[in-house]
Amino acid sequence: MKNFLYKAYKFSNSWTGTVIIVLFVIFFVAQAFRIPSGSMKDSLLIGDHLFAKKFVYGVPTPHLPFLEVSLTPWTNDLHLVDGGAPARGDIVIFRYPHNVKMHYVKRCVGLPGDQLFVKDKELYLRPVEGDDFINKNYPKENIVTVDGKLWVKNPYVKEHPGIHHDDAIMGDSPVLLANDGRMERIDTEEKMNMAAMNIYQLPEGVKMFKHNPIFETEVITVPKGNYFMMGDNRDHSNDSRFWGPVPYANLEGTPWFIYFSMDDHFEIRWDRMGKTPTDLEQPEHLKRAVAERIKEDKKDNGLD
Repeated sequence: MKNFLYKAYKFSNSWTGTVIIVLFVIFFVAQAFRIPSGSMKDSLLIGDHLFAKKFVYGVPTPHLPFLEVSLTPWTNDLHLVDGGAPARGDIVIFRYPHNVKMHYVKRCVGLPGDQLFVKDKELYLRPVEGDDFINKNYPKENIVTVDGKLWVKNPYVKEHPGIHHDDAIMGDSPVLLANDGRMERIDTEEKMNMAAMNIYQLPEGVKMFKHNPIFETEVITVPKGNYFMMGDNRDHSNDSRFWGPVPYANLEGTPWFIYFSMDDHFEIRWDRMGKTPTDLEQPEHLKRAVAERIKEDKKDNGLD
């Protein structure tokens, strides 16, 4: 036994052993991610660097970091082994369904079988468990009746106070959505002319939504094996309202803790170091996040 442990120790100290151990951790245990956009403000901020737990939703298929090249070219499966599933309200890291080389971070707001819709920017949820479940698990002031069924209005706002809307986003202008995840409101004459074109003449990979899903959607039933994702920065988030639910196979993990954070002015956010998403929802952290967001929103009210 001692001989085995000694050989393992020597191997771990070699370059080969170090590389194998590091890759094993990245592929199956924890991986570093940087938050590139503001879709999860005020919960996660641009410039937050975090470790993600990759084993929460099973074992994802390993990909080379940065290159995102699959190490299992004989299969297109994104999961080697399935595991647990997200709960309503969990923050999830996943591969964008229309480009699996891109990672997104959003909050899970709908489970398989759940129904939901957006009306006047407000989210309404009808959990698959039905009326009895709603009455037992949600405050009465959040429960409304629509077409004879019980729905929960804004079910996540109280528990996750980082969720918010931007009062500066008004009107119901159409939206252009590119297949690389970029989203733009049609707010210039040039974009209006593009929107006036026949839908088949739009540039390849660009879709047009006449009615902006930020303000209103039809009733959506989340398909089996899929999850509905939305950003906490509700009016600045490109999410399932635009491109649909996320298959279970695309789920990569969940944020673990922040290991580094820097704002656009290269100032280090020391108070966010080592904090979990739950920690960051506490008043002392949200206060700074809100102040930073308000300052940025005054400069730019576009969609990320």
